Amino acid sequence: MKRRKEKGYTISAVSEAYGIHPQTLRLYERHGLLKPSRSKGNTRYYSEKDLERLEFILTLTRELGVNLAGVEIILNMRDKMDAMQREIQRFLEYLRMELGERLVSQVTEKFALVPLNYSAWLRARASASESEDERDVSFTYIEPDH
Repeated sequence: MKRRKEKGYTISAVSEAYGIHPQTLRLYERHGLLKPSRSKGNTRYYSEKDLERLEFILTLTRELGVNLAGVEIILNMRDKMDAMQREIQRFLEYLRMELGERLVSQVTEKFALVPLNYSAWLRARASASESEDERDVSFTYIEPDH
């Protein structure tokens, strides 16, 4: 897929690369799922971040059978979780400055926060449970080794 001058990828390049109709991309934009930038001539340009989001949307719809309303809810929750994670990181930076690295290490060890690659996790989950109708999400607390 050719990138046009650092602006991003055009709708035709993205639709061809992902095997979806341009109208599907426009529909995702109307629903607020994708927000490509626009040129002065109103041409849509999709960034790398837009493509990552599109891949996540396609995983949800194609592999997990989630409808667009469900995709919107999941994306909103994911955005909120990302914002919360950024807030936690800012708080940890504050602790580092105020209390020192030793205390922050103890806090992070105690709560063992593990980042996840959501798209990869969803794909693995979908292939593992293709024969199952149950598609619930669970979280596991990992006790740190001492």
